[in-house]
Amino acid sequence: MLERQVYRMPKAGSIKNLQLQTEALEPPKADEVCVKVKAIGLNFADVFAMQGLYSATPSGSFIPGLEFSGEVIAVGADVAEWKVGDSVMGATKFGGYVSHINSHHRYIIPLPDGWSFEEGAGFLVQGLTAFYALTELGNLQQGMTVLIHSAAGGVGILANRICKKYGAYTIGTVGRANKVDFLREEEAYDAVILRADSFYDKLKNTLGDRPLRLIMECIGGKILMQGWKAMAPMGRMVVYGNASFSSHGDKPNYPRLLWKYFKRPKIDPLRLPTQNKSLMGFNLIYLYEQTDMMHQMLQKLQALQLKPQHIGQVYNFAEMHEAIRQFQQGKTVGKVVVRLSE
Repeated sequence: MLERQVYRMPKAGSIKNLQLQTEALEPPKADEVCVKVKAIGLNFADVFAMQGLYSATPSGSFIPGLEFSGEVIAVGADVAEWKVGDSVMGATKFGGYVSHINSHHRYIIPLPDGWSFEEGAGFLVQGLTAFYALTELGNLQQGMTVLIHSAAGGVGILANRICKKYGAYTIGTVGRANKVDFLREEEAYDAVILRADSFYDKLKNTLGDRPLRLIMECIGGKILMQGWKAMAPMGRMVVYGNASFSSHGDKPNYPRLLWKYFKRPKIDPLRLPTQNKSLMGFNLIYLYEQTDMMHQMLQKLQALQLKPQHIGQVYNFAEMHEAIRQFQQGKTVGKVVVRLSE
């Protein structure tokens, strides 16, 4: 039986309790493949899960992590489309912070030619999040004006690239000044706003006469309400995260979270018909069981032929805690990836 290295939480609560352990891994089942993991992508859902703020978090002990890339080293008896040595990238409903993983054969796809394992580990979760939010929920159309928050993050970067394939006009927002230059130089946003005082005025000035039809919302709080106010009739706001509720510490600051909860935006559904606006939310992990839908979206996403995800920082497997800490603080650009040695 194979021995693997895993980062395991005894239970959700504090990231400080994330422990590196050695565990036995059984051979893959008939419909599974065993992947030797080469790289792991970090996501904010990992942090919220470890802190106990994510409703989908398993009860009791669990291994965080939603996406990985690597090499197939064993194939189940009923699996025909994969062979030992294939380079793949995969998604998993937790369990990704590992050196080896058994995955159902439908939850991995080929690593595109020319892509590194780091780039592969940074694509599936954030690519599907951006694509589903923009196209399935947001009804992305040619010439549409789209506001993308956390524009220098993994979802934001891929969302902008998808929008450009549709000929949309994109406005990105960031929380740090150093990210503005990166977006203007590297990611071809049409406009970039530094979220700070007077965000609403900055947004209105940037929009000019353009109607704001679609918002990729992941901040929450006042920023959400200011975007809602600026959005034009027939506009759609898609909420896929709440960064304002995130914590830079190992565990949540519950008094602060409680205060934010009571001060959270309140949008009255009775007023939606007169405002003629739509508010939608989704979480990719709840689509995990919709395998056929995920593959259909992936085919459409891959048909756009986006360039690989921008990998901002790479850490070694032994540096998992440091990688998470830097990721939490919002100082990183693009995707944060943890790499496993040979």
